[in-house]
Amino acid sequence: MLTRDDVLAARQRTAGHVRRTPLLQVGEAGWLKLEFLQHTGSFKARGAFNRQLAAAERGELDPAIGVVTASGGNAGMAHAFAARSIGVPATVFVPEPTPAVKVDRLHAYGADVRLRGSEYAEAQAAAVEFADAAGAVFCHAYDQPEIAAGAGVLAEELLDDLPGADTVVVAVGGGGLLAGVLAAVDGRARVVAVEPVTAPTLAAALAAGEPVDVEVSGVAKDSLGARRLGAIAWDVARRTRGLLSVLVDDAAVVAARAELWSEARVASEHGAATAYAALTSGAYVPAPGERVVTVVCGANTDPVTLAAEPAEV
Repeated sequence: MLTRDDVLAARQRTAGHVRRTPLLQVGEAGWLKLEFLQHTGSFKARGAFNRQLAAAERGELDPAIGVVTASGGNAGMAHAFAARSIGVPATVFVPEPTPAVKVDRLHAYGADVRLRGSEYAEAQAAAVEFADAAGAVFCHAYDQPEIAAGAGVLAEELLDDLPGADTVVVAVGGGGLLAGVLAAVDGRARVVAVEPVTAPTLAAALAAGEPVDVEVSGVAKDSLGARRLGAIAWDVARRTRGLLSVLVDDAAVVAARAELWSEARVASEHGAATAYAALTSGAYVPAPGERVVTVVCGANTDPVTLAAEPAEV
């Protein structure tokens, strides 16, 4: 069971390895947690460091073999970066159709990149097999306690910086960030979980009473493309009172991303803009005076696709 104690332990463990990201006020009652300024451009670095450092503390991390994960996206880059930072090898399995630009970025972070299968599930299976055979520490993209606890540290930071925050708004894919934030907040603020209608893992789990597979598509599928909510996120979500699940469509996500850029010069990826879309689309309407912090969790996006018009900020 993931608890705030796990998050506090992660905060202590990862101090000096991750960046403390700032808050930016964007309205009388609204703030952005600028987590896209984290190492490798997303919150994933927090969980990656916590997972790897905890494994090293327990004597599980062989410095000659290192870690293994399956992800051509933010999680893969985070684990490659963390491994390089602490001086161990990282092996990253990705599906064969992974764009060359992502493979190149993994190589730039020092990873041994191996192409396996046509889908993520095949790369994941290959990573697990490699961990078992070689003795590498397996690092899940989102569904491990240390991964989620590391992500939750950002909520500790934002509540330190804005002690009176009423609500934290986060995007949901596999649920690692949601689980960590829920554990960290622990009744001190409300959590609004936002998903695209084209990838509703949490909403589907809440409706079914358990995690279920969903079809995934849409503009945010590169970062919110998990087909099922993780077991850890489900465990925390089902015992959390006041958790609100909302859905937004692709048009709202695209508009929110454009607004983040035009109004605040925040270069958000679509998955991160999904959280902000809950506010800009009216899917979540704060009460008068409610102090809301929206987590902008990643910026690994093509800057060419951002609005080009200058704006006052």
